[in-house]
Amino acid sequence: MTAPDVLSVITVLRRAETDVWIGGGWGIDALVGEQTRPHRDLDLMHRVEQEPAVVAALADAGFAETLDWRPVRFVVTDPHGREIDLHPLSFAADGSAVQASLDPEHPFRYPAASFTTGTIGGTAVPCLSAEQQVHFHQGYEPAGRDRHDMARLRRAFGIATHF
Repeated sequence: MTAPDVLSVITVLRRAETDVWIGGGWGIDALVGEQTRPHRDLDLMHRVEQEPAVVAALADAGFAETLDWRPVRFVVTDPHGREIDLHPLSFAADGSAVQASLDPEHPFRYPAASFTTGTIGGTAVPCLSAEQQVHFHQGYEPAGRDRHDMARLRRAFGIATHF
């Protein structure tokens, strides 16, 4: 997934009048304002009530569902192998959100401050905050890309990470 690919997907979803936020590796690169490593996919959070519009817009752009772990997440892929990992969010009136998890007793929580803006290729894009990215990089053995991403956030924002 290249920067032009990401911007193309964001444009498709904006035209469909849907709200999405970039997470994962591309989200971290958006926060630091430059691509720092290759990315195999694009992680997007979206409003659960907008899911039909998100799926329809991506289908029109050539993406088809290849994995269904709803309500936690699902994946769409296009014929060129570009992959989008979609995470449905239920928003509260205060702007916070919740995403289902495999453990229903412990959903993923997104404080209202989790939703911010970064840049990809000089274009402003919606993404998850540095604090939320750090929060989601806990509780598992990190891969090399995770260590790289956390180092980028430490350098860019001076925030503490656990690895």
